[in-house]
Amino acid sequence: MFQQTIVIGRLGKDPEMSYLPDGQPVTHFNVAVNEKFKSDDKNGERVTWFEVTAWGRQAETCNEYLAKGRQVMVRGRISASAWTTQEGQPRASLKISAQEVKFLGNGSNGESEDDIPPEDEPQS
Repeated sequence: MFQQTIVIGRLGKDPEMSYLPDGQPVTHFNVAVNEKFKSDDKNGERVTWFEVTAWGRQAETCNEYLAKGRQVMVRGRISASAWTTQEGQPRASLKISAQEVKFLGNGSNGESEDDIPPEDEPQS
């Protein structure tokens, strides 16, 4: 079985890096993907948020160079979960375990296109 997702979007906030007990770095960031559509002769826009996790050297590089508003391409495995809040509101989340992160556009330090090599995620 094989499953892979590619999204291009912008970071909603700065990434957050932490370390696993074995010392391996892990970085989390959110990516917003905007989709424009037309319905009943009206233009609209839909935003889908993805929670992204990067591992190892890729996590360190993402933490160092990514910031809120930066455009990225993320390739990885996607998972979804759904739940209901205590107030009865349905909620869902889409998570991507990043295998590759590509920086797009101009970064704050003048880079134009930085590639982070693909990396295997840890075994769970």
